[in-house]
Amino acid sequence: MSSSSKEPEPSDGLKTFGAVLKSFRKRAGVTQEELAEEVGCSSHFLASIEQGRRFPPTGFVDRCEAALDAFGTLRLAANQLTRKPGLATWFRQWALLEQEALALYTYECRLIPGLLQTEAYARTLFVNRVPPLGDEQIEARMDARVERQRLLTERPNTAYSFILEEHLFQRGMGGHEVTMELIDHVLGLAERRNIELQIMPVARKSHAGLDGPMQLLETPENRLLAYSEGQESGQLISDPKVVSMLQMRYARMRAQALSFEDSVSLLERMRGAA
Repeated sequence: MSSSSKEPEPSDGLKTFGAVLKSFRKRAGVTQEELAEEVGCSSHFLASIEQGRRFPPTGFVDRCEAALDAFGTLRLAANQLTRKPGLATWFRQWALLEQEALALYTYECRLIPGLLQTEAYARTLFVNRVPPLGDEQIEARMDARVERQRLLTERPNTAYSFILEEHLFQRGMGGHEVTMELIDHVLGLAERRNIELQIMPVARKSHAGLDGPMQLLETPENRLLAYSEGQESGQLISDPKVVSMLQMRYARMRAQALSFEDSVSLLERMRGAA
């Protein structure tokens, strides 16, 4: 995703919030595993927040507040936090929703989605950004990208679906070695049970996604939301009629794209022909 200008690093604030959460958990006499089960997250996710390495989602804060009877302290502490640099302002709310999503659906025609990028591919995108980014800005974006990618391994029960245009792998962004590494990386991720990959072939008589990229997700409350991003802006879409329309388009694209097996086979052929 796009990135914003530099902002203060909130590590101290996150560490403080984590310490407060840990203090209330111990006061309640519960373990990380017990609290994680009660609030509906993994113990690893909870530990990351207590260590000040993850930003606490709103729903998570509210559930911990209730579970630990924290007198509103956790909610107040969370409200004082600033976001980590490296994520565009307009993308942050969606990134927060991603952390608790039951399912995430992504169609992309411009570039490989951030969740699937290799470090070399991501760095190529940041280095080629216009106007140019400074070294510190690039590193902040790299850190944010790597942190966000942890979702794929830390949330094995979340279903991820990706529809990617074939030409994204043919473009050769970053050069031959970067592209080959990217294909290997995507093929490796496709082996995970919770990740579904489909390639939309270049030659296609009909295409339901001509209006551009989209993302859809299902919240823990089974609510469907959508997100659409442009050059320097992004829109979180909650209108049920619009979300339903985008859902229909995504469903049609699933039928138009290659099957999972054929998509994997195509990438393997690209890799083998190199």
